[in-house]
Amino acid sequence: MTRGQKAALTSGILIVAGIVAGVIATLRPSQTPSFFITGAVLTQAVDPRRQMPIGGVQITATTGPFTRESTSDSSGLFRVMLNSKIKRGEPVALKFRHSGYEPLDITESATGQLYIARLKPLSSAASATTTAPPTAITGVRIRYSMKTTSTVNVGSFAKTFEVVNAGGVPCDSRPPCSPDGKWEAAIGSASFDAEGNNQFVNARASCIAGPCPFTSIQSDQLLNNARTIKVVALDWSATATFLVEAEVTRTFASDMTRHSYPVIFGGGMNFTLPPSAQGPSIEAELNNLPIVFPLGPDLILSWASCSQKTDADQSKLYRCQLKPGYEFR
Repeated sequence: MTRGQKAALTSGILIVAGIVAGVIATLRPSQTPSFFITGAVLTQAVDPRRQMPIGGVQITATTGPFTRESTSDSSGLFRVMLNSKIKRGEPVALKFRHSGYEPLDITESATGQLYIARLKPLSSAASATTTAPPTAITGVRIRYSMKTTSTVNVGSFAKTFEVVNAGGVPCDSRPPCSPDGKWEAAIGSASFDAEGNNQFVNARASCIAGPCPFTSIQSDQLLNNARTIKVVALDWSATATFLVEAEVTRTFASDMTRHSYPVIFGGGMNFTLPPSAQGPSIEAELNNLPIVFPLGPDLILSWASCSQKTDADQSKLYRCQLKPGYEFR
């Protein structure tokens, strides 16, 4: 191959490689990073303990002609994905709207930081203009039930059985035999049923009559607490009598009522319940009148707005915010 041919071949290879690279670059989708506005919505309060998360807040993010919307969850978290054409650092107009709070409009930069929006409750303005005294809520506690089991002793059990044997007969290698293989033995067994939902507990068996030194209990089923037990005994002498005894128990399933107390800061109330809790209710006194308020799936109360969040361990966190005209005392 001449020098000119080599040069032409090299040029052709370079041209083909350039075409392939261009095709790959054209087919590869452009990946413009998406910007998010992430933050939390809280109740406006000087005391940090009273800055309760607010769920259900409508958030609108606007940058130029682009508008995106989102809603805060029960923990107050919101996350708005901005249009891919928006560049980092551009101003974003944020609007927060909730029926129980004053509207809030702020402008932030799309820098990826975490944002905190604090909304002022409408109850603050209402309480400043009303002259009627608020309804006092006192003695608040949470009532719920949990499935539990309890075991009670319902009686005792005692039965005897015999293992019949002649005794003094050589085994001659015809099992069953005595442990040393010298004497002919007999095996006897007995089975017992506690019946129904009952269970034998602490079952035990012993030889009580006859040549007990020349007997042994062969069964290990007495170690297990169960509705039935079986005893197997070996006797390599004369007839022997065995005694089987046990306690009889029964397990009952029932609902156990339990109480807990919420944490209250200002007009906010928080409490948690274990994963197995059922039928939660709020017991409280309204103007000294004791009332029980069941918390149904919709968490509707006449005097508070409540939300519920399930944590990773399946426990439930409840948050309640008083409505105008009520106060904790």
